[in-house]
Amino acid sequence: MSYSHILVAYDGSGQSDKALNHAVQIASRFGSKLTVAHVFYLPIYNSGDLLINTPADLAQQLTEQSSKVLEKAKVRVPDSVAAEYKLLEGSPALAILDLAEELQNDLIVIGSRGLGPIREFVLGSVSHNVVQHAECPVMIVK
Repeated sequence: MSYSHILVAYDGSGQSDKALNHAVQIASRFGSKLTVAHVFYLPIYNSGDLLINTPADLAQQLTEQSSKVLEKAKVRVPDSVAAEYKLLEGSPALAILDLAEELQNDLIVIGSRGLGPIREFVLGSVSHNVVQHAECPVMIVK
């Protein structure tokens, strides 16, 4: 099986570094295009009946930190791999799923958080939600 366009969900963690490394190996082997996506979430605060958006300075800080995470990914991808980088805002699982559909990726590579069965049951995980709802194969890297 070969892949023409691989999407990697990248958050800068050790698990996502491993996922990126695997995706680079696959892309190198098959000559696949690689899209590396980092998703950040801007919270909305609830104060009774009032919804308060994230303060502008905090939003700016989150955006800058997220850009640095994506820069970390860029240095890990060799020039021999055709790659693009996406910075997305929103729910991580939904943003990855929407991007995979938009780009028509034929593989999603994502790191496992390793929360353990109880914490994952209570909290859920991005990788679990992506696996459950993706329309293409998903590789979970531990």
